[in-house]
Amino acid sequence: MRIERWIDLPCDPDAAWRVLVDWERQADWMADADAIVVTSSQRAGTGVTLRVRTRLFGIPAFTETIEVIDWEPPNALIIAHGPPLRGRGTWTLERTPAGTRFTWGERVELETPALGWLLSAAYAPVLGWLLRRSMRGLRASIIARGPDG
Repeated sequence: MRIERWIDLPCDPDAAWRVLVDWERQADWMADADAIVVTSSQRAGTGVTLRVRTRLFGIPAFTETIEVIDWEPPNALIIAHGPPLRGRGTWTLERTPAGTRFTWGERVELETPALGWLLSAAYAPVLGWLLRRSMRGLRASIIARGPDG
């Protein structure tokens, strides 16, 4: 399944990038993230790994490992999802006259061989809702942090 959403943020791409890669604080604005822990020795660049405890509708769901596979500050970040999901997540930032357009795309499937495609199709509307809610949370977090992010 492929889901993509965008939102305009009231800051420049550098400030948005700083908020996005403040790994542990992502759980403050990311609707389905309960806790995020950096598991690699590095905190920036290709090769960063994270353990993300996920919840759905407030209920603990699963923990997955995520790895940064492309790092182009402050323009783009691509991650590879680990079990129980497989796929890629992409964040892109584009300067606009009013700040930054942030686009978040996900192409993911559950790693359940027989039912993965069916479960993924059923999950698609939920993922779209989670992305919209997370992006509103991101915008609110940026506004609350102020101009220096």
